[in-house]
Amino acid sequence: MNPDLKNVLVTGGAGYVGTVLAPQLLAAGHSVTVFDTMWFGCELQSQPRLKLVQGDIRDAEKVEEALWGVDAVIHLACISNDPSFELDETLSTSINFDCFEPLVLAAKRQGVRRFIYASSSSVYGVSDAPDVREEHPLLPLTLYSKYKGMCEEVLKRHQAQDFVCVTVRPATVCGYSPRMRFDLTVNILTNHAVNARKITVFGGSQKRPNIHIQDICDVYKLLLDIEGAKIAGRTYNAGYQNYTVDEIAQMVKHVVEAEFAGKPVEIAKVSTNDLRSYHVNSDKIANELGFVPRHSIEDAVRDLCAAMKEGKLPESMTDERYSNVKVLKSRGVS
Repeated sequence: MNPDLKNVLVTGGAGYVGTVLAPQLLAAGHSVTVFDTMWFGCELQSQPRLKLVQGDIRDAEKVEEALWGVDAVIHLACISNDPSFELDETLSTSINFDCFEPLVLAAKRQGVRRFIYASSSSVYGVSDAPDVREEHPLLPLTLYSKYKGMCEEVLKRHQAQDFVCVTVRPATVCGYSPRMRFDLTVNILTNHAVNARKITVFGGSQKRPNIHIQDICDVYKLLLDIEGAKIAGRTYNAGYQNYTVDEIAQMVKHVVEAEFAGKPVEIAKVSTNDLRSYHVNSDKIANELGFVPRHSIEDAVRDLCAAMKEGKLPESMTDERYSNVKVLKSRGVS
C-alpha cells in the first residue's frame, strides 16, 4: 500500500465493480469511504476502516464533506451503460457529466492527491483498426460514451504535480460480484446458458473487448500503489481478450456444458442494430506499468457457474435487481 494514499474514497463503491474492489482495498491496508446513492442496494458489510455514505455525487455539500481527509479518489459512479443512460438523458447527463468537474474541483480543494477516473472503451465507437490504442480518435456513438470522453478532457485540465490524474478505459467487465449485473455480455450469456440452456446472439460479428472483474480491480489497486510521476495525466486501455460475440457465445456454451454435464446449450442468432465493434490494445499499461491481466473470459464464466451452484444468485432470470435498466425503471426513471 502507498502510505501517502491511505484514505481512499470510491464513488459508486456499492456497485458491480466497487463491491469487489472495496474489500480488497481494505485488505491492502487502506481506509475506504464508499460514496453511493445505494439505488441498487449495498452488499458491503460494515467493518473497521470502511465508511458507507449514502449520497448523490450531485450533492456538492455532501461530496465536499465526504472528501475531507481523503488522499485518493476512484471515481466509478455513473449511470452505467447506454440503455440505462437513455431512460432519462437529462438525469444521466447531470450525473455522468455536469457534476464531474465540481467533483474534481472539490477533491483538489480538500487536498486529494490522486484522482483515478473510470472511463470506458466504448469511447472508440466503431473502428476497423486492427489495434485500437489510446491515441485512436474518440468516435462515441452514444451520449453515454460521449460524456465519458468529455470527462477525460476535463480531468486532464486539472492535472497538477500535487494532484495526479489518471484515466482508465476499461473493456466490458465480466465475472461474479455480490452486486451482480446480468446486463453485460459475458454475464448475460452465462445466465441464459445455465438457466435457459439457450443463448441468443444479437449479430455476432462485432468484436467485444472484455476484462475480468478481478483484473480491473487489480488495475485500480495498481494505480493507487504506483509512483505518481509514472501515471500523471495518462490514459490507459484496460482490456484482455478481444473476441466476437459469436466466439464469446461458443466459450460460454463449452464452459457451461462442462460445468453442468449432460445439459446441452443451444445458440440462436438474430440481427441487431448495435454496431459497436473495436479491438482494444492494452500494451501501454503492460509496457509502462507492468500490468498483465491474469483471468480469462472462461474464468469469469466458471466463477458465475460456481456462484449459481452455491445459490448466491437466486432468481437470476427474473429478479430486476440484476439489471440496471429494470432497477432504474422501478425507481421511476423512464
